[in-house]
Amino acid sequence: MISEIYDVIVVGAGHAGCEAAAAAANLGSKTLLVTMNMQTIGQMSCNPAMGGIAKGQIVREIDAMGGYSGIIADKSAIQFKMLNLSKGPAMWSPRTQNDRMLFAEEWRLALENTPNLDFFQDMVKQLIVENNKVTGVVTSLGISIKAKSVVLTNGTFLNGLIHVGDKQLGGGRMGEPRAFGITEQLVSLGFEAGRMKTGTPPRVDGRSLDYSKMEEQKGDEKPHKFSYLDTPKLTKQLSCHIVYTNETVHDILREGFDRSPMFNGTIQSLGPRYCPSIEDKINRFAERTRHQLFVEPEGWRTVEIYVNGFSSSLPEDVQIKAMKHIPGFENVKVFRPGYAIEYDYFPPTQLKHTLETKLIDNLYFAGQINGTTGYEEAAGQGLMAGINAHNKVHEKDEFILNRDEAYIGVLIDDLITKGTEEPYRMFTSRAEYRLLLRQDNADIRLTEKAYNLGLAKEERLKKVEEKITKSEELETFLRETSLKPGIINPILESIESNPVDQAYRAAQFLTRPNITLEKLENIDIIKEKASQYEDEVREQAEINIKYKGYIEKEKENVAKLNRLENIKIPEDFDYIKLSSLSSEAKQKMNNVRPKTIAQAGRISGVSPADINVLLVYLGR
Repeated sequence: MISEIYDVIVVGAGHAGCEAAAAAANLGSKTLLVTMNMQTIGQMSCNPAMGGIAKGQIVREIDAMGGYSGIIADKSAIQFKMLNLSKGPAMWSPRTQNDRMLFAEEWRLALENTPNLDFFQDMVKQLIVENNKVTGVVTSLGISIKAKSVVLTNGTFLNGLIHVGDKQLGGGRMGEPRAFGITEQLVSLGFEAGRMKTGTPPRVDGRSLDYSKMEEQKGDEKPHKFSYLDTPKLTKQLSCHIVYTNETVHDILREGFDRSPMFNGTIQSLGPRYCPSIEDKINRFAERTRHQLFVEPEGWRTVEIYVNGFSSSLPEDVQIKAMKHIPGFENVKVFRPGYAIEYDYFPPTQLKHTLETKLIDNLYFAGQINGTTGYEEAAGQGLMAGINAHNKVHEKDEFILNRDEAYIGVLIDDLITKGTEEPYRMFTSRAEYRLLLRQDNADIRLTEKAYNLGLAKEERLKKVEEKITKSEELETFLRETSLKPGIINPILESIESNPVDQAYRAAQFLTRPNITLEKLENIDIIKEKASQYEDEVREQAEINIKYKGYIEKEKENVAKLNRLENIKIPEDFDYIKLSSLSSEAKQKMNNVRPKTIAQAGRISGVSPADINVLLVYLGR
């Protein structure tokens, strides 16, 4: 028996567990991270990438709060892309391609250098619960470890079952054992449990591929990064490639459908709607003759390739036969086939907004145990669970982020109020205040909160304050500096924008949709001033000017939408006729038949945009 009593025990060392342990320890709690395998701390179980649409915003929020995910992503990045640059700044989403081995190594090194954090390698098979309060854990070796709070971040390991065609293997990841005992105990304590499914694609030998038959996808010419701290910027990048399936590939895959656990009834749990397996794609979208695949390198020093988009639970012989008909894959050598995995989760409506369970005091859930999918969603929950576990045992106030403060707040509120019956993934459309929740201003929104908690260090706060001061300086300069027609008209004419016949402030030109600060920097007085500031300062000033009216309107909507939550929906309302509703919303609301707008908003898969469509139709 370990005699020490910990403030916080974190079970599991995936993305949620790592952030939870780091947060609790950095706040001053004596913390223990228990993992089944010390060699897989911070493991990227699926794709070797961080961020993406809405997910990149979460990583920046974690970083702004003093979490580690952004720093680790930057240190292990092999490519950076800012997605959705053709759209408005609310949609810009950073994404890194990462070196899988380096990512895990950096996580372990970061945690080992975190004060107050201990490690223990074993499987937790039972919680110690006394008077509806968790007081520790029991491992598979029979070791009891006492704790004031416990954070469960079990990922896909709870009674995990791996499927490859008609073969089944017990495991939480390929080659790693599953965890058992916790689900059964929690159910006996009154918790509701369910099953979910996810999957992963095959990994192949990059030396066996012909890249000349694929479309090269390079990183950004001027790569940014996730962390607001001085993490290294990429100076060289590895390319990804795009390739497409074809009808021959689809025909071969269909031949294996009778041996697919998805179609023969072996798997009955739901998988991620927005990341379907290749067999699910060709079944659901039978009219499509091809599907896009991303050929992603696994790291700087390995030949292993991740075939993103070819997730599959089909028999390995069918997967390999089909892949050989993908352009460039004719001579493919497979390192490991794709597989599906079923695992236990607990509907998150059983949690408080702090991620503490309602049934057992001081017990917290974070990550896939709550029905989410994705590293970023898990890490955001882990951060919040670690903060709140620390605060609870030290008798401090709970810490909750609201929907208008962070994507992390949207994520947790969705889980707690709506629940989920399928793996939940974050999208920008889930946030009704997404113009306020941009990736560029996560530090402005959250760092002071984290500093007041004791999580973000003074270095971070000073950087934010300096950024705010400088962006306000530049903004003021642009609002006060006049540009005469002779100076500005050549620029306007070069982009086919209407010329002017009198002087206007520089800021007024920035409100034109096709004018950017970069274009105005062709004017000497603007260039001289703007060149004094870093890229993120210039970006902040430009967004504040260009979208000022929209931002103010969105702030007004925060109050308005709260007043409209109890509007009744007619019992016989026909959702199918509303063409502006997403197909998922039509399906879900037609089945549930919500009585009010508030109830409709709590349905998993119904986005704030869908609610706005309903409000407009109901005359509100």
